[in-house]
Amino acid sequence: MSLGLMCVIILGTMVLLMVMGIEVAVSIGIAAGLGLLLFVDQPLNQFAFSAWGVLNSFTLTAVPLFVFMGAIFANTGTIEALFIGARKLFGFLPGGLISAVIGANAVFGAMSGSTIAAAATFGKIAFPEMERLGYNPRLVLGSMAVATTLSALIPPSIILIVYGDLRIVSVPRLFAGGIVPGAILASALILTTIVLVRINPSLTPGVVKTTWGEKLTALKQVTPFALVILLVLGSIFAGIMTPTESSSLGAFLSIVIALAYRRMSFLALKQSMLTAAKITAMIAFLLFTATVMSIVFHHIGLVEKFSELMLGLPFGKYGIFAVVCVAYLILGMFFDSISMMVLTFPVITPLINSLGFDPLWFGVVYVVLAEIGCVTPPFGLNLFALQSVVPKYDIMVIALGALPYLVPTLLLVVLLTAFPQLILWLPSLLY
Repeated sequence: MSLGLMCVIILGTMVLLMVMGIEVAVSIGIAAGLGLLLFVDQPLNQFAFSAWGVLNSFTLTAVPLFVFMGAIFANTGTIEALFIGARKLFGFLPGGLISAVIGANAVFGAMSGSTIAAAATFGKIAFPEMERLGYNPRLVLGSMAVATTLSALIPPSIILIVYGDLRIVSVPRLFAGGIVPGAILASALILTTIVLVRINPSLTPGVVKTTWGEKLTALKQVTPFALVILLVLGSIFAGIMTPTESSSLGAFLSIVIALAYRRMSFLALKQSMLTAAKITAMIAFLLFTATVMSIVFHHIGLVEKFSELMLGLPFGKYGIFAVVCVAYLILGMFFDSISMMVLTFPVITPLINSLGFDPLWFGVVYVVLAEIGCVTPPFGLNLFALQSVVPKYDIMVIALGALPYLVPTLLLVVLLTAFPQLILWLPSLLY
């Protein structure tokens, strides 16, 4: 049987199942099982071997703890203090509350790593107040949708942990590599807000002036969260703790802060633990089913054929990489970041290696590309997360509001490609 027909059967089965509404991991698993039986001639117990081989990972144990840390901040409402503090610090800027949300997302991203948690949290906490004050709803929701992607880029990042485990790349180095691009993106989103409000002042009610005393109070409100970031990331970069150990510290500190703010409850603790368990189980299921799929791809020769085809394109190194970027932007409209990663990496990784790109650099660039998909219809996860919090606004309203903020995000990909040291400088400095 030809390679093309085998690919049609395997990938067609997977796509058909997903169109029918079956979960991505299950669809991948069924298609991979079909490939094993028809084309690889291996028993289905390969799933058991792959599950053990992939999930028996010390690195991946950091995932549930980092998710739990972010969930505690979100479910107890302690993150509201962060938004109030950011509001006072950024209030002097045009569109001050939007800039405050972006800044708060950057800090929350350094404690959570979950874009969905960020979208749901700030949709509940910030949007009602901004709507009451007269901010343009489309601009606010669009800025929130894109700002929440900072949680995936600024460490600790769940996607970077999974990427590091898949590609056998140092997670601390990946974390260090995400800091500078994350700071650039946060600054660019704030600058975009200022430009948009300058062009059309009616989008916001005006500048909110704060006294130096209020700014000092705001710094006190932000300090506990800054200390958590300093302790968690500092312990990793100083070599004192592994990411898994520092995630335990972060989970403990999140409970301490919730108790200090008198927001901790048994219900919030239970919900946070369930959230951590559900997200971890989803990632684990995706990882081992995609591993079996990669075995099928390698056996039928798809990986080698794909690399040969791409390397034969007359575009040069960066032209071929541009094609990969466009492919990810399109796939991101239909897949979440982790699903897209585990599904495409079996064929993309050999190509990236052949082109000579640094795997650490590519991991950070991939996160930026993948998170754009979270705010593009029809299946942008951040759009659905925000829309579930503010159901009176259509998803397309949020997507249209996000368009101006996607421009600096796409420019960041170009900037990181032109100047890879923006990613590689800090890891080389620290390690």
